[in-house]
Amino acid sequence: MANTIAIRGALALLLSGAMVMPAMSAGLQPGWRFAPPPGVTITQTTPRHALAMQANMAVDPMYLRQVVSYPTEERSGTLVVDTRAHFLYFVLGDGRALRYGIGVAKSGFEWRGTHRVSRKAEWPGWTPPAEMLKRRPDLPRHMVGGPNNPLGARALYIGSTLYRIHGTTEPWSIGQNVSSGCIRMTNADVIDLYDRVKLNSKVVVLS
Repeated sequence: MANTIAIRGALALLLSGAMVMPAMSAGLQPGWRFAPPPGVTITQTTPRHALAMQANMAVDPMYLRQVVSYPTEERSGTLVVDTRAHFLYFVLGDGRALRYGIGVAKSGFEWRGTHRVSRKAEWPGWTPPAEMLKRRPDLPRHMVGGPNNPLGARALYIGSTLYRIHGTTEPWSIGQNVSSGCIRMTNADVIDLYDRVKLNSKVVVLS
């Protein structure tokens, strides 16, 4: 009963204007703080490197990593790259695959074929091929691996081609036709894929 009376009294004071709540337009007052959403940590420090700054970059939800139905005759462990749909499938077997969103080749640089993963590298260095340097003479002749390297956190080298499945410093490009032939993934996704894929795994690139 006492609690009911107290609540009614507080409401009466609020409606009469006797109680003044801090205006939202004035911003949060010292000591006031809203809890962040689950999984989000608030920090006052500057990110240590570019990869940390990309952690909350938005990617279209349709390109988020997920297990999907994927009937195929390919064996488990095979990578199937659907460039038109902007998806990479890691075949799990039993009619399922782990699907990742990807960025693919821009117009004029499309390709297709079946190859094998010939090499894996963590924080790979990047040496632009001669053809790319002709188009972009402003590019460096070599960049050491690191969070600012265009190849991102991991790279899977495709056969003897110049192409790779790799991370990116531009996560917003996932779902776009943007590269010179390589397959782009977010750094989080390429790290996940890297740990699953074995050397000599089959790679099927569809156009």
